Amino acid sequence: MTSKPFLKPRITGARFAGGAIPLEVLADFAVLSEMILEVAKWKYREENSSRHRVPRGFSETVSLKLTGVEEGSAIPVISLVFSSALLLPPESEQYFNEARDSIISAVAAAERGTRITDHLPEKLLGYFDRFGRNLADGEAIELASDTIQQPARLTKDTRRKLVLASSSKHYTEETSVYGLVHEFDQRAKTFQLTLPGGFILSRIPVESQHYDAVLEASNGFRSQQRVRVIGVGRFDLSDKLLELISVEHVVPLDPLDVMVRIDELKILKRGWLDGKGEALDPQQLDWVVDAFKRYYPDDAKLPYLFPTPEGNLLAEWSLDGSSVSLEIDLSDRSGEWHALNLVTNGEESKRFDLNSPDNWQSIADAVKDLGGVSE
Repeated sequence: MTSKPFLKPRITGARFAGGAIPLEVLADFAVLSEMILEVAKWKYREENSSRHRVPRGFSETVSLKLTGVEEGSAIPVISLVFSSALLLPPESEQYFNEARDSIISAVAAAERGTRITDHLPEKLLGYFDRFGRNLADGEAIELASDTIQQPARLTKDTRRKLVLASSSKHYTEETSVYGLVHEFDQRAKTFQLTLPGGFILSRIPVESQHYDAVLEASNGFRSQQRVRVIGVGRFDLSDKLLELISVEHVVPLDPLDVMVRIDELKILKRGWLDGKGEALDPQQLDWVVDAFKRYYPDDAKLPYLFPTPEGNLLAEWSLDGSSVSLEIDLSDRSGEWHALNLVTNGEESKRFDLNSPDNWQSIADAVKDLGGVSE
């Protein structure tokens, strides 16, 4: 067999540092191979309108294969591989090259905001519902060729534009949700998940490897045992999640999980406390989540979070022999620390600047010193 370099996509983002490519991302390139073949067939029919079918052996004499990974970033080398029986390049090679360039041009059009269907028909744009699905925020697949040297960047945003330019009224994307499993139908192999705010996702498929986790969560419904479900979701044109079509992970959540509690507090409207009580600022709440994630160590016990009538946040720790709280002022990102020894009635109060990572560490150390060590 002989081969020619065909496409060298450059994948950018933190996950691809050092040239590493997560295995789930490689699945995208299997979709790209399928897409290129179908676009090549379309190109052939466009240029040979008198023929209703592509020639026999159109795809058997040439194939796309991953033949290496180049240094400098995550750059998979995709080659055209020709059958060893061929003495000359097959006719289909021309259409594979045209297909590659049409796909790159469509991605570039999505970037520029120009008409995407000038480069690919709606039915073929549907392949972008699977190609690029595993890209996360801040990641991109850069596509270029010998004839199109300016890279076109496939990102979550441009991929969504490409899918929505197709005949589809929905798009699919990797997503993560959490909630309560209120029903598990073992015969149908599906479960239902109640999300914060009361929205219900129904008929979520479950594979055998997730049975135990889903069953445990279902049994823990009354005790509010939440789970995080990671999988592929189907969204409408307004980016609303309609359903989960596959599940990759089901993860039990800590009852004190900060992100879960913060999402619950975001739902509160003004007047939540018997007609009083200010709503909490969603952006400042996101800052709290980020601060706990970045600066609060895993070995320190998490607090329970309460809203205050003034629109701030109260963190309370349940510790043996001590009552500990931190009132967080969301406007200036400061915290009033108060610890009461329930045996000696000794008290300690401090004020912390919560923009400081060192102060978050000091708070965690104080919690651990009082017995608040996470199991």
